This record gives sequence, structure tokens and C-alpha cells, in this order.
Amino acid sequence: MTKFRTRISKSAKNSRIILANDYSSANTKTVSQTIKNIKTMHKFLCGIKLNFHALLPLGKKEIIKINKAAHRHGLLTIADIKLNDIGNTNQITSKTLWNFGFDAIIINPIMGPKAIKKIVTEAHKRNKGVIALCHMSAPEAKASYEMNVRLSNNSKTIPLYQLFLKWAISSGVDGIIVGATYPKIINYCRKTSGKKLDIYSPGVGTQGGSVKKAIANGSDFLIVGRTILGSKNPVRTAKQLVSASC
Repeated sequence: MTKFRTRISKSAKNSRIILANDYSSANTKTVSQTIKNIKTMHKFLCGIKLNFHALLPLGKKEIIKINKAAHRHGLLTIADIKLNDIGNTNQITSKTLWNFGFDAIIINPIMGPKAIKKIVTEAHKRNKGVIALCHMSAPEAKASYEMNVRLSNNSKTIPLYQLFLKWAISSGVDGIIVGATYPKIINYCRKTSGKKLDIYSPGVGTQGGSVKKAIANGSDFLIVGRTILGSKNPVRTAKQLVSASC
């Protein structure tokens, strides 16, 4: 097991919930609100995730400040940028995010297995983690992630998410993203991958995903954003999610 998977496992002893701390880019109090969320909810979380749009308006010092606050409270941090580019760009981007203090990054596997493997190799040298998209939670994801693709030198076709899963396993990523809105696909990925990787499932609550169905079908972690951030009592909502996922 990689160092990142070991750390996230320890962090998740009391909670499987990762807060998708994805405020609008128009929010001028992202840093202070994020640190407040860390301080008030850390007992009911195992990590926080920051999306591309939330990161772009922030400076290096602000991002480091958030990561340090999360680490002080026992939480791991994930940069959700869905990285997908040429090798040099991937290397520079991931190295920058490691220097900012992130524990893991989310990548888009459409770049192919060789490029994925390079990111994973460099990440693991630094005891960092790589999480690959497999099937997103949004309804429109079905059109692409379940599209049939033909394997090289083979007449057989399989859904794109199954190809992404194969690449994830062969590249040694730490985890995959599979939406809680697709419990049957979570189940397929769990049975196929066994214990080779962890499954992270967004889409609980606001998008209609069920905590219990996601966990029952094999999800290890639940990524929850608007359901918590939009709640009148975020701490109570986070606590309820923890109870539902036990």
C-alpha cells in the first residue's frame, strides 16, 4: 500500500467524508471560510478537496495556508484539477501542487496509460497520491464514460469507464472516481479491482446519490460538497453523513 493510501486510511478511521470545498470563484472569503470549515468539521471529515475553479483565484501563500490548516487538523488535501496534458506539463503541474502541500491530485486518464504511469511514479517518490477519473457523477457523464470503445488490435468493444479502470489498475493509481449516482458501476469497479485501489464517490445528496448504496456497492470515500456547504448547519449535516456511512 502506498504512503498516501496509508495516510488516508488512518485519517478515515472516524469518517469516510471528504469535503468538496468548492466555493464559487466569485467568493472573496474562500480562504477564511475553508479554514473555518476545517476547524469546525474536521472531526467529521477525513479530507478536503479543492476544485480547479476554487484554486485559480488563490495565490501560492493562500493555498499553502489552507493545506497547512488541514494537516494540523489531521485532514488530507486533494487538488481536483483533472490533469490531462503532455508529459512535461503534467510533471510541472503536479510538482507545483506537491510543493503547495497537496497530498493527492485528480487526473483525467484520457491521456493514456504511459502518461498516467509517469505521474504515478513521480507522485509515489514523494509519498503523494494520484486519483483517476473512471465515471463522473453528473447525468451527462453517461454519454461519454459509457461510450463503447474498441481496444487496440481487437474487435471487442467495452465502455470507456472499463478501459479507464484497466488503465488505473495497470498504472498503480491510488484511487478512482466513480459517482455515487452510479452504484452498479461502483460495484463493477470494486469487484474488478479488488483491493488494488480505493473508490472515491462524489454526487451524494444534491445530485441524488445515496450514501448507503455507494458504501454497500464498494465506495471507500464519499466526496460531498453542496450538501454540506449549502446546509443551514454544515457541522450537523457532516455528522449525519458520517452516521449514514457507518
